[in-house]
Amino acid sequence: MLKGIPKIVSPQLLKILSEMGHGDEIVIADGNFPSENYGKRVIRADGIGGVEMLDAVLSLIPLDTYVQENFLLMQTVAGDPTPTIWDEYFAVAKKRDDNLRAGNLERFAFYERAKNAYAVIATGEGAVYANIILKKGVIK
Repeated sequence: MLKGIPKIVSPQLLKILSEMGHGDEIVIADGNFPSENYGKRVIRADGIGGVEMLDAVLSLIPLDTYVQENFLLMQTVAGDPTPTIWDEYFAVAKKRDDNLRAGNLERFAFYERAKNAYAVIATGEGAVYANIILKKGVIK
C-alpha cells in the first residue's frame, strides 16, 4: 500500500496512469461498455462505480489544458434521457480540476475514439451512458 493513493486504484491502474503522457486518453467505462473489444489495455474494476473511479483517477492526473475538450461523454441516442450520473461526474470533475472542458461524442464515434485510448477502465457502473474519455494534461 501507498500513502495518498485511493484504495480503489489497483497497482495495474497506477502503472497505467504513470505511463500515460500528456495528451494520452483513458476511458472510464460503465458495465455495459464493450471494453475488451475496444481497449488496447483493459483494467478490470468490476465492483467499483463510475463516480468513485472518476474521483480516484482525477485525484492522480490533471486534465489537458491545451485542448478544447478534455472530458468527453458518450452522447445519448435520440429519445433517451440525459443520465443523472452526468451531474455527479461534473461535480467530481469540477472539484478535482478547475480546467474541466466537457464535450459529447456520438456513440459510435466514442467507440472509435476509445480504440485509440491508452487504456479502458472497465467499472461495474450500472448507469447507462456512464462512459467518459479523459485527456491527461501536464503535471506541473
